[in-house]
Formats: sequence, C-alpha cells, structure tokens
Amino acid sequence: MRERRLPDVQRLFPSENGNQQSRQMMMRFFEQILTGVDGLKNPDDVNLRGEKDRTDRFYNNLIQQSAIPSESMPMEEVNSELLALLHNHPYHTKYFLTNILPMASIPGIVGMLAAFMVNGNNLWDVYGPAGAEAEVKVISMMSKLIGYDAMKSGGYTTWGGQGAVFSGLRIAIAKFAPEALLKGVPDNLYAFCSDAAHYSLFKSVEATGIGTDKLIRVRTKADSSMDVNDLKLKMEEVIALGGIPVYIVATTGTTDAMGIDDLEMIQATAGKVAAQFGLLRPHIHADSALGGFFAFFQDYDFTANPLEFKTEVLQAIQAIHSRMKHLDLADSLCFDFQKLGQTPYLTSLFLVKEAADLTLMDLHPDETPYVGHRGYGQYHTGYTLECSRMASSISIYSALLAFGIQGYQQLLAQFVEVNLAFREALRLEIPEAVIVNADNPGIITLFRLYPEGGSRFEEEVSGACSLSEIDRNNKFNEILFEILGKQRERIFFGDTKKHLLVPTKEGSFTALYATKIFVISPYTEVKHVPEIVQYLKTFVSQVFEKYAEASTISGR
Repeated sequence: MRERRLPDVQRLFPSENGNQQSRQMMMRFFEQILTGVDGLKNPDDVNLRGEKDRTDRFYNNLIQQSAIPSESMPMEEVNSELLALLHNHPYHTKYFLTNILPMASIPGIVGMLAAFMVNGNNLWDVYGPAGAEAEVKVISMMSKLIGYDAMKSGGYTTWGGQGAVFSGLRIAIAKFAPEALLKGVPDNLYAFCSDAAHYSLFKSVEATGIGTDKLIRVRTKADSSMDVNDLKLKMEEVIALGGIPVYIVATTGTTDAMGIDDLEMIQATAGKVAAQFGLLRPHIHADSALGGFFAFFQDYDFTANPLEFKTEVLQAIQAIHSRMKHLDLADSLCFDFQKLGQTPYLTSLFLVKEAADLTLMDLHPDETPYVGHRGYGQYHTGYTLECSRMASSISIYSALLAFGIQGYQQLLAQFVEVNLAFREALRLEIPEAVIVNADNPGIITLFRLYPEGGSRFEEEVSGACSLSEIDRNNKFNEILFEILGKQRERIFFGDTKKHLLVPTKEGSFTALYATKIFVISPYTEVKHVPEIVQYLKTFVSQVFEKYAEASTISGR
C-alpha cells in the first residue's frame, strides 16, 4: 500500500528567511489577483464584469453548497475562487456616485500589506511595535493638523466612526460617573445630537446601557446644522427634570447633506448651561469622520491660492473651512480614513484632546494578565474596547506620507469642483430637481422632486405642509430611488430617506426623502458631468410619466 503524502502546510506561509523562491511564489499569486481584477474592470460601467444572479434564493443556495474541502486546494484555484467573488462587484469608476464608499488608494493598500506581513497585535508594542509606532505618528500628525497639542493629545485606530462615537461616550460616562465601570450606568445621564446626526450615537447609547430614550435629538436648521438655541432649551429641560447632560455629538460633515455643526457655539452654549446649574460641561465629540478631512485646508493661503483653484471652488472650500476651523475645541473627534483618507476598510482614527481621558477607560493590570503592565514595553492600549487590534495605523501612515497635505487638498478640491458642476447642470437641464442642500457646498448634492413640478421645499421646511402632502412627495421621490437602484450597474446614484426632519401642519415631525449625488471617485471629472446629468434626466422624466399615468387611472 502506497504511503500517502501529507500536504506541506509550510508552503502556505511567507518564508522565514526571505528566500527568493518563496517571494516569487507570493508575487505570482498577487499578480494573479491584480491581473484578474484588471480583467474585470469596465470604465464605462459601475460594476466589475461578471454575472451574479442574486435572486431570493441566492444566499440560501450558498449555504447549501458551501463546505470546507477535505484536501488542500492549490492557491491558483483559490485565487480563481476569490476572483469569482468579485464578479459584478461595485467598482469606483467615474460613474460611482453613491454614499461614502471610496476607492482604496495604492499607498493605503501597500500600507495594509506591510501591516499584514508582520501581523502584529496593536494592543501592545511588544506584540505590535510597527503598528504602535505608526499609531503614535499619525496621532501626532493629525493632532497638529487640527490644532491639538500633540504632547497632550492621544487616541487610537478603531472600528469606524461608530467606534469613535462609542469611545467618546464611554469617556463621557466615566467623567460624570466614575463608579459606572463597577456599578453600572446611572439612570439620569443624557446624550445629545442633531436630527441630522449619524445613527452611531443611537447604537452607542443602546450598547452602553444609557438607553435610547436618554438620547435627545436637537432640531436642525435648513443647512442641516444643529440649532444651538434648541440645544440650550433641551439641556435646560433635561436638567430641570433631574437629568445630567454628559455627551454632545457635533456632526462636522453629515453623511447626507454635508451639514456642519458650529463647534464654537456648541461649546460656548454647553459651557454656559452647565455653569448655570453647577455642572461639568458635557464631553463634546466632533463626528468629523467625513468632513474632518477638510482640515487639510487649515493653513491654506486662500489669498495667494498656490494650487490655483478656480474662484468658485476656492469660495466653496473657504465656506467649508470657515465652519471646520474650530475642530480643536472638541474634546474628541474622528477621522475615517477609509472615507476621504483613501485607505482600505477599516482604518478609522479616534483622537482625544487630553490623552489622560483615556485612562478613565483603562483596565486594572490584574484584568490583563497576558499583555502589558510589564517592565518591558511602553505602549499598552488596555483602554480600547478591542482586545486584539489590527495595525491599520500603518495604512493611514502610508497614505499621509504619499498624499501629503497638498495631495489631499487637490483631491478634495476636485470633488468639490465636480459637485459644483453637477449642481449647475442640474439647475439648467433638470429644473424639476430641487437642490435641498444648496447651503452646503461640499461633495454631496441632494435633490428632491415634486409631483406638480416646481419647489415646495421651503413650505415643507417651514411647516406649511401637511403630513399627507409630505408623505405623497416622499413616495414620489421613492419612485426615482427604485428606478435608479435597478439601473445602478450603469451609474450608481445614492439616496436617503432622512434628509431633514421637518414640522407638519399637524404639529408632528417627519423626514424628507432625497436623491443623492456623492462625488467620491478620483476618476469622476467635470467633463463627465453632462453625460451623467443627461442619463439622470431620462429617469426623472420617467418618474413624472409614471405619476401622470397613475393619476389618470385613479381619476385624480
């Protein structure tokens, strides 16, 4: 009987000694993936080539058919399977115009590859010295950019803007209720954010045990920024009932309308209210996951304009900068580098103005017997919610070095320029499309349609419309959502079902729906705008045709 040879599992690992044969083998596998992806690219569509019949039974079939092979599969075949996963996957061509799903840049990918090659645990510098070193560097870099004192600030990479909002809330709870880590969260702590804020805080108050009924939504203005007068009133109402405001999330770049809260006014108002009642000022977190990257213009000379931006682009960036220049007033903030930082998922950076705040969340040495708190190693992040942390800081570091301040300025300016061109073309070619975030000149355009044509946006915002009227207008816009969604292989637009919460005639509040154009691909240029708008125009016409047909049938 012939002896069966066991597979050589060592060949599935990078070499121990850096030998050329192993390196060439790895390069061959990388080349197969790169070549395979390039073969799937189609710059005139928004998806990679390949068919995927994602019917109702698609995932159920996967469950039934998937099983671990009994024997090792050759890597060439594994790569073929991996490439099959990418068939019909959204890809960031010039026609990718939806939400915050950017292309991972070459320096971001290379940085992640460097991190993977050593696979360190960023929890402790003994286990992950490269990630720890990169993390300290990027914390310093971004602290200096926004105006924090880098010798006092701190932070760490975390799981998205959600992780940053959650960490800020943990700090806030510890500031106001130091015994909460032992005895649980008191039932009189409250958090505040605007109606336009991301749902991260909703999830965070739920997860920390504060409870979603202790999350107070502050009214927003027409530009999607927080109404600070309403914040003052709501803080006073909470305090009058025995509550304690501990946390305020100021959104500095909403994901739908690019609304920017006034940090200076929020800090001043929160401080005055707190002082009036003899309380600590609430911890203020700037959710700058998206908009914070406009901090790269902090020291830009708008008069000399060294990068020679067009006048309208320069004015738009100045308008954004004027609202973003007070980021240093926040007690903590966030940069989602996997958004406008152009790095792969997941690469978010949580910053705190005072590194000492992190110790409020730290564990006792007895609770971390495996790592840290030894006579060796100087960087231990026991205060993070994660016990194991990937060294995503290396990818961030790579991108910061490769792009530099001017590289990010040029990229952001391109996004702004294209967005301005979209707005101009929409007004000229599709006057029925009413831009509802015209006060926010960033990289996003939201527009809304009305069955009768024209605009009723001002009426809706002022409370002059009934709930049924707004509901009808929302359903009208939803027709366009569905049409564009089914045609997204060609051009991928976005949408939102919660642009603003507006008052109704009946005294209630309801949300406005809007279609979204989100400029996020480096390959989308001004010259592509006419084609994209003409494409959109066809489907807007279809919405009105469908509505007219339905109205005729119903006898309206």
